[in-house]
Amino acid sequence: MSKRPSEAQDGQPSKLASASSKRDNVEMEEMGEFEDAWEDEIESEEENLGNGDGEDEDGMDVDEVLPAIEESEEAPPAPDVFIPGKHSLGEGEILEADDTVYVMRHSMNVNWPCLSFDILRDNLGDERQRFPATAYIVAGTQADTPEKNEVIIYKMSSLHRTQKDGNDSDSDNEDDDDDDLDEDAILEYRSIPHKGGINRVRAQPVAAYPDASQPYHVSTWAETGKVHIWDVRPLIESLNVPGYVLDKSRAHKPVFTIDSHGRAEGFAMDWAASGTSSLRLLTGDIHSKIYLTTSTPSGFNALSQPFTSHTSSVEDLQWSPSEPTVFASCSADRSIQIWDVRTKGRRSVAGIISAHESDVNVISWNKLTSYLLVSGGDEGGIKTWDLRNVQKIGPNSTDPAPVASFSWHKAPITSIEWHPTEDSIFAAGEADDQVTLWDLAVEQDEDEAGMGESFAGESDVPPQLLFVHQGQKDVKEVHWHPQIPGTVVSTASDGFNIFKTISV
Repeated sequence: MSKRPSEAQDGQPSKLASASSKRDNVEMEEMGEFEDAWEDEIESEEENLGNGDGEDEDGMDVDEVLPAIEESEEAPPAPDVFIPGKHSLGEGEILEADDTVYVMRHSMNVNWPCLSFDILRDNLGDERQRFPATAYIVAGTQADTPEKNEVIIYKMSSLHRTQKDGNDSDSDNEDDDDDDLDEDAILEYRSIPHKGGINRVRAQPVAAYPDASQPYHVSTWAETGKVHIWDVRPLIESLNVPGYVLDKSRAHKPVFTIDSHGRAEGFAMDWAASGTSSLRLLTGDIHSKIYLTTSTPSGFNALSQPFTSHTSSVEDLQWSPSEPTVFASCSADRSIQIWDVRTKGRRSVAGIISAHESDVNVISWNKLTSYLLVSGGDEGGIKTWDLRNVQKIGPNSTDPAPVASFSWHKAPITSIEWHPTEDSIFAAGEADDQVTLWDLAVEQDEDEAGMGESFAGESDVPPQLLFVHQGQKDVKEVHWHPQIPGTVVSTASDGFNIFKTISV
């Protein structure tokens, strides 16, 4: 990423992702000349110059008129690459976005910061590749006063491909010209009044967008200590159906409120995957308690007995993608614990007591390789765990070593999530203003390891770090879009970004 004095840019990447393209260009230049198949029919250099002694036909000394150009043996200067945590900006300098490493990049400002959001599944199809794209999200605000807060459904449409320079050759299909227009996106929204700031929002997982007879549930963890469940389907329909009359008496009232936590607020919350006969929602609070709420034919039912093994605030929860009765939790007590809802006494069945050096803020359970779990700590560490090695908690139990560990970030990890269709890739959001994309399948190339650095400081970059996206302040949450492959949505104190890179 280059640096220049200018106005601030939104959604700016590090050059980590684009440095490889610059390196490839240098390598091509050093490969040498192509062999000329018609060499015998081309006049020699000596014949072109005349008599070969440095004089032309008029007797003029060519070397006197045009002195020989000495070729420099010095290597071309390395690209000016900005590495977060290693380099700092000078006075008046800002990072400039390199749009050649993006397929799409848009930013969205909001009235109030949103600590949390989730992506809503739509009926526009899966595996969408064409542009312009459309995406729906649900978000919760952190307003300056409790009564100003809202649950908001956003529809982002006309998300065009990022325009590149005229020499760009990424799109070979002339029919895709309209896809490359870098026009302003369209933002529409509907909102629900919400008492108190919203710590976390989670949408009910659905295999397909519900039909007209089915509700679409969203849960919100409020700073008041209550968890509300809403049916947001009417709000989505009002965005999509011309002339739709929104029944506010229905849409603005939660279908259920969980009071199990008393006045203790919380952040941890997760819906079980669809495919079971009833809906199941886990919620964890700052007083170390976890509660389960299930649905019945007549409505929702909050179970009164909590799960209790943690000794400090429960920070995140994740249902197992393969075992419907198993879930994982992480806590400010530095542990990750595994639970089975069938266990008597509501105690954890296994765990990692010292998973991180400080609070374990977030976890994500791999939906494709179900024994892998990734965690992010308050110290900035990211660790991947093989749950087959996790033991039952007891006096003689030992913690397993992580299968991968990264200390790239120096600020708390605030969000982490596995890619929905690639089991080695995950995204992370950090308080150091970065969104990073990682691939555990990438290994250091031994042939390149001893060839020197392609740019200054490259040796400090883990080979598994695919991409660094910058430009937001205090990143809070990151999610992959399940229907638009490779697309990432992130929220921060200054708004939302939605982007897709050439790296994933």
